[in-house]
Amino acid sequence: MTKPVILTVDDDLEVLAAIERDLRAKYAGEFRVLKASSGQSALDAVRELKKRGAPVALFLVDQRMPGMTGVELLRELRTLYPEARKVLLTAYADTEAAIASINDVGLDHYLMKPWAPPATRLYPVLDDLLSEWTASVRLPFEGIRVIGSPWSRASYTTKEFLSRNHVPYQWTDIDQDDAAREMVRAAAGGTSLLPVVFFPDGSHLVAPTTLELAAKAGLRTQAERPFYDLIIIGGGPAGLANAVYAGSEGLRTVLVEASAPGGQAGTSSRIENYLGFPNGITGADLAQRAVAQARRFGAEILTAREVVGIRRADPYRFVKLADGTELSSYAVVISTGMQVRRLDVPGVDELTGAGVYYGAAMTEGATYRGRDVCIVGAANSAGQGAMFFSRTARKVTLLVHGEGIEKKMSDYLVARIKATDNIEVIAGVDVVRVEGTDHLERVILRDAAGAERAIAQAAMFIFIGATPRTEMFAGALARDDAGFILTGPDLPRRNGRVEGWTLDRDPFLFETSIPGVFAAGDVRAGANRRVAAAVGEGSAAIYTVHRYLETV
Repeated sequence: MTKPVILTVDDDLEVLAAIERDLRAKYAGEFRVLKASSGQSALDAVRELKKRGAPVALFLVDQRMPGMTGVELLRELRTLYPEARKVLLTAYADTEAAIASINDVGLDHYLMKPWAPPATRLYPVLDDLLSEWTASVRLPFEGIRVIGSPWSRASYTTKEFLSRNHVPYQWTDIDQDDAAREMVRAAAGGTSLLPVVFFPDGSHLVAPTTLELAAKAGLRTQAERPFYDLIIIGGGPAGLANAVYAGSEGLRTVLVEASAPGGQAGTSSRIENYLGFPNGITGADLAQRAVAQARRFGAEILTAREVVGIRRADPYRFVKLADGTELSSYAVVISTGMQVRRLDVPGVDELTGAGVYYGAAMTEGATYRGRDVCIVGAANSAGQGAMFFSRTARKVTLLVHGEGIEKKMSDYLVARIKATDNIEVIAGVDVVRVEGTDHLERVILRDAAGAERAIAQAAMFIFIGATPRTEMFAGALARDDAGFILTGPDLPRRNGRVEGWTLDRDPFLFETSIPGVFAAGDVRAGANRRVAAAVGEGSAAIYTVHRYLETV
């Protein structure tokens, strides 16, 4: 753990050297002793310490300095470290200024120069102040810190990205922390661009993209090899299973994920019907275990890299990324899964990330503790979301278009929801608009008779189905009317031949309309859309990949 800082400031270099020597002699074992020769250099140093998240226990500052007096400096430092103890070094002529500053800057003590001998005139005072500070202050988090607004879409995106990629971070609401607001102003020149992400090395990013954030947080974003046996597009259960089996069987494998491994399943608060986990498992935990397993077998996993296209140049396949670069391989498995269906009603787009969320948004559980939230949807994912938020919210309201939740939701979830006192189900309604100024305040409902009513809600979480994430393959691969990728026997044929197929053999089971390009999991037409089924398809697809590689 980083030692707390004692900072001493004096423009007289001899005095500065002497006080530093005495402080190190007594406190170097428990504290970092730093020095500065002017008020401005001290302020710059403390701002840097704040960016790094370093704790500061005590400021020992000379009063009579050119450019900025000790009292003026302590007034500035107080905004950055309000709980640090403040001591003023004064000459006899400055005692009145010291006394007057006790209330002005929260001065804890003033010491007359000279302080010799330190054993009787310096250390007893500082010992008491440092002891008080140590007993009352919890040392700060030393990892990544995100300062933003709960009503900022970009702040929510940053939190969600770090959380889903299992990167520890500390969240600070800029409206609730004066010191954080000062840090943002110093780093970003104002508070209009949020969030600002501070890293332990003292650097920061202002409103970063997920790719910038991933690279800085230490996630892998660049491929190690110029060429692979297999590229897997999408890191949901099918893609991760595919990577585990490909890596374990010796294939040079890279998995490319646009957001975070786990896909839609990774956002599930609890999967209770997955084989081998009688008490259930969270989607995030399942994804984390799969990632570790795939990496153990040598598969590379690239995060925050978006695929925008695919092309064929026999015998190779090329995957194009959003930055224009390409990855090359012999074979490709597409497991891009599903993306949430958008709720197209007034107000939703404007308030997304500011009270309106797609999926469980588990990072927001603490934000809405003790408040009323609603869930839109009637399938298992909506039920799991309702159970998750029922732990912390005052009330959870399930808004259902149909007659109830029994038709689309598993029996075990229906029973749990009915047994949970703070969950209410309102059936036969549609959300027609949402309202609020800078965050969600009201959800407007319409029943089957056309009557409208408003319910006050702090947050709304949307689970109204999903669509296949295949738009980047439009025109390149055969898809059905809903956008799912057609494979094997489902590929369109003319005169008994698959349209556009150039090989003598028929396509393999998971093979698409391009030889050597396969699809597995929810993105494939005809797939059984369950987590276990996706894992099974990802595992089974490796067999057909091997069969294809034998022909290259």
